[in-house]
Amino acid sequence: MRKLLVAILLAALTVALPKPAAAADPFTGYLMAHFTGESSTAQQIYLAHSKDGLRWTDLNNGGLVLSSNVGTRGVRDPALVRSPAGDRYWIIATDLCIGCGQDWPTSINNGSRNLVVWESTDLVNWSAPWLLNVAGAIPDGRNAWAPEAIWNPATNDYVLYWATNVPLNGATKHRIYYARTSNFRTITTPQPYITRPGAQEIIDTQIVEVPAGVGNYRYVRTSGDGQITIEGSNSILGTWTTLGNLSGIGLTGSQVEGPMWVKFNTGNSWALYLDQYASGRGYMPVLTGNPSSPAAYQLPASGSYNMGGTKKRHGAILNLTAAEESRVLSRWPSTTTINRLQSYNFQDRYVRHANYDVRIDASVSPAQDAQFRLVPGLAGTGTVSIQSVNFPGYYLRHWNYDFVLAANDGTTTFAADATFRQVAGLVDASWTSFQSYNFPDRYIRHSNYLLRIDPITTATARADATFRITT
Repeated sequence: MRKLLVAILLAALTVALPKPAAAADPFTGYLMAHFTGESSTAQQIYLAHSKDGLRWTDLNNGGLVLSSNVGTRGVRDPALVRSPAGDRYWIIATDLCIGCGQDWPTSINNGSRNLVVWESTDLVNWSAPWLLNVAGAIPDGRNAWAPEAIWNPATNDYVLYWATNVPLNGATKHRIYYARTSNFRTITTPQPYITRPGAQEIIDTQIVEVPAGVGNYRYVRTSGDGQITIEGSNSILGTWTTLGNLSGIGLTGSQVEGPMWVKFNTGNSWALYLDQYASGRGYMPVLTGNPSSPAAYQLPASGSYNMGGTKKRHGAILNLTAAEESRVLSRWPSTTTINRLQSYNFQDRYVRHANYDVRIDASVSPAQDAQFRLVPGLAGTGTVSIQSVNFPGYYLRHWNYDFVLAANDGTTTFAADATFRQVAGLVDASWTSFQSYNFPDRYIRHSNYLLRIDPITTATARADATFRITT
């Protein structure tokens, strides 16, 4: 009887044991969550996928994936968090929408004290967003920006950390605070985490865990604090040692921000992505085989990475298992067709870019100069933007009513200038015309073979403003 009872108990325990965690499976790809710019639609959650961690494809054809309907109704700086068991995920983001009823001075001095959180059990079906008040308990805490979270095995919960602008010890500036949480719904009392001397602020910081045998520290954090400062520690909430910065390779906090780590799926090598905000060029990867050694960081070789079609602003990267990757790619495929835009009244000519100018030409060479993707509009739903195939991240935009091919700089103005309403052709309804989003009395047309936006008042102008979308 005793043996039978033992057998029954063992069987019950076997049934109750959780299945092996998906997070323990080999990683096969990468997922990036980010926002794209300053418009209301750009300050939402976008996703990109990569097989090698360096070349990225926008998911959902470059359209937004999640949007916030709480707080300021906009989000920036998303962090992607996976539970140790691989059975739960969170997106945690800044509750901030610049230009949506809030400006920078207000957001700095009287901004949202909340973070926006989504939860999922499969990485593709997400809960409604909720607000998590993290800065309300900080005396005179004025906002909550750029959240990150990391599992802490020492306390068996997450360390959630973010920047809050606080007047303290004679200086009003952003400092990093932290709290512990197990579910991102309740937190412990916030505590100071990182403060720089004097008036120096610190806003963006991200921690990466390093395996044994690489460098001298289990954890490395990189922060934007006037420099791109690198620190090491063997305990997330313990003492951190300053190791140096990236000024040796020409990168300082006045040039780059938003550190975003990814460990490559094979070998011990990492990319630290940094947003080149000062030059408006978006993220680039800095490569290293030892995160704790400033001398080991190297700038990428020209052409060694591609950030995809949309501009990537401060976000996070999650390594994906094969199962996770399959679910994500099935849910948000990138299937945008490559198109050409054929002129109605010069049917041997197609819209093309040449030295960043835009015109209609016959016999375009190279052929890719006349190839575009019509993607969801950068400035509004139900609209399109026209993205170059051979210059990912570059779009047709009007400038003083003329057209140029330009890199998306993430601004509200760029988004509006590069967005159009696709309507029935003005001279033939089976063709297409493109109405300007921010100058709705004007349409894309060619004049002396050059593209511009104009009011359309004549039969010739209607023909000039009519195009066929061909594959």
